[in-house]
Amino acid sequence: MNFGPFVVGRSTFVYLHDLVMTAVAVVLALYLRVGDDAFDLYRPVLVAGVPVAVVVAAVTFRLFGLYRGIWRYASAPDMVQLVKAVSVSALLFGALVTGVAMLVPLSPPMEPMPRSVPLILWLVLLAVLGGPRFGYRLFKDQRLARRPLENGHGVIPVLLIGVGEEAALFIRSLDNDSHAPYRVVGVLDEKGRRVGRDIRGVPVLGEIDQLEAVVEALGQRGLRPQRLILTKSQPELDAGMVRRLLDQAEALGLPLTRLPRLTEFKEALSEGKIELRPIAIEDLLGRPQAALNRSAITGLIAGRRVLVTGAGGTIGSELSRQIAALRPAALVLVDHGEFNLYTIDLELRENFPDIEIAAILADVRNREPIMRLFRRQRPELVFHAAALKHVPLVESCPDEGVLTNVIGTRNIADAARTVGVQAMVLISTDKAVRPSSVMGACKRIAEAYCQALDTLAVRAVAAGAPAPTRFVTVRFGNVLGSSGSVVPLFQRQLARGGPLTVTDPEMRRYFMTVREAVELVLQASAHGVAHPDERGRILVLDMGEPVRIVDLARQMIRLSGFKPDIDVKIQFVGLRPGEKLFEEILYAAEQPSRTEADGVYLASPRVIDYALLNRALHDLEGAALANDRTRIMAILCDIVPEYQVPGRDIGHPGTLPVDPANGLRSLETGT
Repeated sequence: MNFGPFVVGRSTFVYLHDLVMTAVAVVLALYLRVGDDAFDLYRPVLVAGVPVAVVVAAVTFRLFGLYRGIWRYASAPDMVQLVKAVSVSALLFGALVTGVAMLVPLSPPMEPMPRSVPLILWLVLLAVLGGPRFGYRLFKDQRLARRPLENGHGVIPVLLIGVGEEAALFIRSLDNDSHAPYRVVGVLDEKGRRVGRDIRGVPVLGEIDQLEAVVEALGQRGLRPQRLILTKSQPELDAGMVRRLLDQAEALGLPLTRLPRLTEFKEALSEGKIELRPIAIEDLLGRPQAALNRSAITGLIAGRRVLVTGAGGTIGSELSRQIAALRPAALVLVDHGEFNLYTIDLELRENFPDIEIAAILADVRNREPIMRLFRRQRPELVFHAAALKHVPLVESCPDEGVLTNVIGTRNIADAARTVGVQAMVLISTDKAVRPSSVMGACKRIAEAYCQALDTLAVRAVAAGAPAPTRFVTVRFGNVLGSSGSVVPLFQRQLARGGPLTVTDPEMRRYFMTVREAVELVLQASAHGVAHPDERGRILVLDMGEPVRIVDLARQMIRLSGFKPDIDVKIQFVGLRPGEKLFEEILYAAEQPSRTEADGVYLASPRVIDYALLNRALHDLEGAALANDRTRIMAILCDIVPEYQVPGRDIGHPGTLPVDPANGLRSLETGT
């Protein structure tokens, strides 16, 4: 503030205001207690008391930091500090004035101050100091509330979906920002329990199913929202509800967005900038949220040397991130791709500088280098995520699929067994169940090899030998956004304006996010390591309900702001080599059972004798190295008799033992 040649800062002005108000409060407190005698009989009390109160306040108010806050944002913490400062000031004032009356002789003698005056002063100080602060905030809030809605240049009216802390924080952030681009005109309650109540003055107008009626009613009052904002993220809101909201928003011509997740939201608040997010495809999945056993997962990883193969891939890189966050003694990253390995290594070194990290370029197909690597690094836990996963590409190059997915897994498993790794975890896939592709058949053989090694340990333990390596296989379906998956393909096709290519109207797949997949892999791994009595069995993640790919395509078109079949076409192209319409994650004969780990099932597939399987893998490796496709396919069919090769009688028993009861069955919740 500028008073002629004197320039006074706002905090200094507030400080002077408080000192003046303190002097006024002393006079008022004494007057309220003794009336007109305050200016006659008790004048000496005023003469002595006002300077004492001002000096006490000048020191106390500074000590309690009353001038670090801003009146515009006065809140409960500011009120607490004010109460503390006023309480100390009133107590010191009473003690000092009484002491002055006793120790300093005055003429005429000073009447003793009534004992109730400090208490009255406390109440008056709260009123004269707190009133202006909160009155100013109320005045500013009312001015913001009266801001005009968008008419070409004002703020955008929005309707919030979901009542909770995120909604309250968002409304408060808008109240505190005079340049906020949005004004909340109402809230819809996802549970319907708080309809008719307010959140910081914003009414809860109805339930989510009443969206159309609420929008119409607001429109009649000139407050029609121009955007819907989800305040909660998956899995807090049911994905089916989000899909219905998306359909209703499209019909009403309103874009649907969401707030950042609560932790991101609070960070954005501290930075003074909140950006709305588009609805993500994972918000529409409808997957159940598993309860993670954090202590078991931490106990598995913390303080151990961990090696991850395929560390630069989608699953491998997320595994590496989550493992690093669990504080291993050392983390060894192995990958054949130079750039991917460099990228994850750089990221982890920046985020976890205190963890010993080794990035090693290596090909799991090269047996001797892998053996040397394991002997040098001596890992205690191994997560084997390295694999070729693109079905049509592996179908056209079966030798590469065999060498990486089968022989590579054998090399890693043998190395783990040789150096005495505590546990090796194989990342498998639903395509290993009654496979129709080379990739799926190879992954089933990888499962079988790890099973065979795991069951060998049962006999070793029975013979009194030390517990050998535990081989844990974790099987799950598709991961959203992974390299080669359908979501990035659809995104590229949308960027070109379509069409989106879908194999068949009835094609279905299981999906989960990469974060959730890795969390459940770690949970399943912790369970498997803690239960050596389950050797030879396979852990299967609960994938929820399968999703029709054509529905996924339509949702992605809507999320991009287009109309399916009008703005962007969907084209059906038929099955590609190795593909099938439905993926399963269990055989009927595997007899799944629940485990104590939420979201993880236990299956019992057939086990192939280790010696027999090892001989078959020797022949398979020779055929792959010779690029003998006919021989490769024949051996795959022998090892995996249920492998559905076009033109082959899948009832052929093959040369290896097989359970004839093996059939098709999907995971059912509750089995």
